[in-house]
Amino acid sequence: MSIVVTGSLAYDYLMSFPGCFKDHILAESIETLSVSFLVDSMRKERGGCSSNIAYSLALLGECPVIMATAGQDFGEYRQWLDAHGIDTSGIVEIENEFTASCFINTDLDSNQIVSFYTGAMAKAHTLSYRDLKQDHIDVTIISPSDPTAMGQHVQECKELGIPYIYDPSQQIIRLSGEELLAGARGSRMVIVNEYEFDMMKNKTELDDAELRSLTDILIVTKGENGSSIMVGDDCWDIPIVPANQVADPTGVGDAYRAGIIKGMIHGLPWQTTGQMGSLAATYVIEHAGTQNHHYTLGEFAARYHGEFGPSAELDAVLLATH
Repeated sequence: MSIVVTGSLAYDYLMSFPGCFKDHILAESIETLSVSFLVDSMRKERGGCSSNIAYSLALLGECPVIMATAGQDFGEYRQWLDAHGIDTSGIVEIENEFTASCFINTDLDSNQIVSFYTGAMAKAHTLSYRDLKQDHIDVTIISPSDPTAMGQHVQECKELGIPYIYDPSQQIIRLSGEELLAGARGSRMVIVNEYEFDMMKNKTELDDAELRSLTDILIVTKGENGSSIMVGDDCWDIPIVPANQVADPTGVGDAYRAGIIKGMIHGLPWQTTGQMGSLAATYVIEHAGTQNHHYTLGEFAARYHGEFGPSAELDAVLLATH
């Protein structure tokens, strides 16, 4: 299968706050908010939505192509992706720019405050599906990147007939109602979390049913309450897979998307597909960093069976040719 993943490429700076943000933010003074959080630790990790999604897709047996922009400091990162079975031919390095950087502060409740430096990602609008070497693309995911680039990718997919997943998530704040409508309308899938879904409704002035009608598949993730997959009038509620340990929630949503893409392109039932997404996500939360987890296809299948029971369809996809 030919999968193209667009979105941010970044270095993540992951920080841990040994308390709860809510205890230090005064609701009555929110309009004059000025607060500093002293963190206990910081790590630099490889990250970015496109590479996070691609990494978990590679673990699941796919060879995704990343289409994104990176900076002059990207050399080691490219080698890492190449070594893990990811096609980096669609990544363009921008001279005299640094790779985007994401600064993530996580508290004891797993709440996060995030700041993002665009860097080379600001040039993502210079990329085109037409420049890729793929003769055929089965599906692409348009994940958070430069807002202009996201709009252009949507338009290109429609012009070229490429099935696309619209994943505005973190960029919903920057995208207008008109841009969100353009991205959702005619998409194969829209995927957002609960808060982002409410923001979409607010910005587009559409209700739940009207938004659902714009896309073939709507997925709303709900943190510890799992996720809901809506296709037409049908809805599947997918539980989370309990973690053996909770290390860091960063990148969980990206791995979930990888599991969803894997199940979808191979025609697995939506219940099974959602469960694959949940399990892929749990592997991430058990490790610090977004690309430090690992499993074989056999290990993934065995853990799936332990959580959800036997699935001949899943085994046929994961194990038959590996």
